[in-house]
Amino acid sequence: MAEYLARMKKMRLLYLMLLFPLAQVFVFHYMPLPGIVIAFKEYHAGLGIRPSQWNQFEHFRTLFHDSLFIRALKNTIVISGLKLIFGFAVPIAFALLLNEIKPQRFKKLTQSVSYLPHFMSWVILSGMIVEVLSPQRGIINYAISLFGGNPINFLANKTAFVPILIVSDIWKEAGWASIIYLAAISSISPDLYEASNVDGASRLQKMRHITLPGLMPVVTILFILQIGQILNGGFDQVLNLYNPLVYAVGDIIDTYVYRVGLVEFRMDYATAVGLLKNVVGVVLLVGTNTIVRKFNDHGVW
Repeated sequence: MAEYLARMKKMRLLYLMLLFPLAQVFVFHYMPLPGIVIAFKEYHAGLGIRPSQWNQFEHFRTLFHDSLFIRALKNTIVISGLKLIFGFAVPIAFALLLNEIKPQRFKKLTQSVSYLPHFMSWVILSGMIVEVLSPQRGIINYAISLFGGNPINFLANKTAFVPILIVSDIWKEAGWASIIYLAAISSISPDLYEASNVDGASRLQKMRHITLPGLMPVVTILFILQIGQILNGGFDQVLNLYNPLVYAVGDIIDTYVYRVGLVEFRMDYATAVGLLKNVVGVVLLVGTNTIVRKFNDHGVW
């Protein structure tokens, strides 16, 4: 115990810095928790939470008969599933390729450029995407017109909208997500690579038989966490890019909750939807971790 306290005293500035994110989590994630009770009430802002009458789980019965919620649920699963399928592998592949770059200056430059989109908000990135895809000003439609085609309004096209979400999400997050894989690669023993050089292994063979197996514990943990987030379709991204013409394929649970709760002011019903989403996320997280733990020891806990 004394050793632990001495270590804390030595790193007191780091613990002080940790207080700020902890305070943010407490204020924005834990303090609002008592408000969940309105999901089980007919909430009236004028009355307040306590005087509002209990609704006997009416909101939960309603949402399963709400066609707009069913549509949002379906869209969320499709969009999140495609992001998981295509977006999860890209940072791994990118980290593997970066690890093979020998010139350090070029490697650092590539990393810096790939990280940049992560630090830009979806408001800015969405504006860039809108300009690039604009039927009047966009460079893509300019190229289409140059070859004799007709301009396409991609963001109003139901077929094109979901692929735009997937590609733009990968562009924004792949570089940043590769950091943890690069850190895991750096922890692999250099002796393994030296032994493989003696055996005459090629770069591809070293990547397949040394680097990838060394990444598997981290890959497994991040995959489990991603499964738990499957019902988070990317609120900021979708809200800034979608429009009524693509609601049929682009409206997700988070944007549905936003419209119902803050636009229609049905805060009790929106809370019920949000609560259900989070309960399902916890069940998926625990279930996936339990399944993975049966096959190996690389679970979250």
